[in-house]
Amino acid sequence: MRKSNFALRLQPSLLDEARKVAEAEGVALNQFINVAVAEKLSALRTERYFAERAARGDLHGALQILERAGSDEPPRDGDELPGR
Repeated sequence: MRKSNFALRLQPSLLDEARKVAEAEGVALNQFINVAVAEKLSALRTERYFAERAARGDLHGALQILERAGSDEPPRDGDELPGR
């Protein structure tokens, strides 16, 4: 894995808190920051993935399928909702 250096400027309060969390987690500050950036990138990619999937979706078609689902067959034993 290729590594690079990057001068990161953090607000002192943010740096102090990051140091405390890294120490509590038993990892180096550098490792903590790497994981935090990776988690944020993953969250952004996941959000974009679901937005793209939603844009391709066919809500009207999906609702039609749900309307038909089970309409020709009564509920079976065990299909009851909890508490009813």
